[in-house]
Amino acid sequence: MEQTLTAKVRLYPNHEQTQQFEEVTKEYQRLCNIVSQWYFDEHFLPERKRFQKEMYHDLRAKSNLNSLMVQSVFRTVNARYKTVQTQLKQRPFKYKTDEIGAKTGKNVWKYIPRDLEWLRKPIKFSRPQADYVRSYNYSFVQKGTKISINVLGKRIKVPFNATYLPFSLEDKDIKLGTAKLVCLKGHWFLHMSYTKAISEWQKEDNQHVVGIDRGLRFLTTAYDEKDKTNFVSGKNIAYKRKKYAYLRSKLQAKGTKSAKRKLKRLAHQENRWMADINHCLSKTLVERYGQNTLFVLEDLTNVTFEKSNSNKDQTRELHSWSFYDLQTKLTYKAQRNQSQVLIVSANYTSQRCPRCGQIRKENRNHSLHEYKCVNCGFRTNDDRVGAMNLQELGKQYISGVERPKFELNNVTD
Repeated sequence: MEQTLTAKVRLYPNHEQTQQFEEVTKEYQRLCNIVSQWYFDEHFLPERKRFQKEMYHDLRAKSNLNSLMVQSVFRTVNARYKTVQTQLKQRPFKYKTDEIGAKTGKNVWKYIPRDLEWLRKPIKFSRPQADYVRSYNYSFVQKGTKISINVLGKRIKVPFNATYLPFSLEDKDIKLGTAKLVCLKGHWFLHMSYTKAISEWQKEDNQHVVGIDRGLRFLTTAYDEKDKTNFVSGKNIAYKRKKYAYLRSKLQAKGTKSAKRKLKRLAHQENRWMADINHCLSKTLVERYGQNTLFVLEDLTNVTFEKSNSNKDQTRELHSWSFYDLQTKLTYKAQRNQSQVLIVSANYTSQRCPRCGQIRKENRNHSLHEYKCVNCGFRTNDDRVGAMNLQELGKQYISGVERPKFELNNVTD
């Protein structure tokens, strides 16, 4: 099995090379916006052959970028639209209908799938960048001490920091792919994708099945086959996020240009902080349970968090916390450690009794964070119940059930 990751390499260009980087990234950005407009006008149907016929020769004649980088522009634009298409698919348009649900007694939510046709204007590339193809546009030279990289009309050699390079340049199992040249706070970085072979998880060799319930009160609640539960409190996280929300409200109330700049910096700061939390959390989970572990997460796509007893702050926190980011980071870290992440249906995972299997919504008390089964008397923390049910679905998957999920077949009114 192969896994593709990204290595961030710090470059140290001199003054002249810095100007050359600025010129090539702005030119690449300009062409990306031109191709993005064409892509949008053609209703997202263009293919490589159409680009070659309708756009390539004109762009090549009016730009100092070499031919391969002009072709890379199409790949960059196409990849961005595919990313947006995936995001739209994960977040369908939803609205409340006049229909009243028989079980809930409330208005029923309706979901409409979204695609690229929902875009009102073409995607704008607001950040200067340049994509490079391995060997043709960038390569390691002088015994791996410098990177040779294309700029407008020439190729330059730039020193870089190899201290934090996650692989050895002499490793023949590493395959370098496309790299992206970007500038962050006045520093230049080359984000290089690389592929390496890893040991694939095998169902028959699995040692642990861990159900992981994600939330805000507890960021993760993990339950394993040894009946052990591990809680990661979200109390300090919630306190810090309230501070961010308070600062945002103050800056938004001012509405000045300096306040807007500060808001932008604050958003980047909060995103980096949340990403770091998820990195540490996913790394801890993988190291705790070791190799040959099946981590079971619930699919939160199309799950609505609105509750009648939720205040505005709680609803905002539920929607803005990066649950999917944790899932992504745990997935690739688990694969690197010969483990696997299984995504299962979230239906009834918080309502089903892990002991007797009865599904009853009233068994869960949100205000007390408690689950109490009226049928068998089983009583525990409500987040723990979710983790226990997820672990049960993982056991079913190991036993041969391809798509395990709970059905509403045992309801007591």
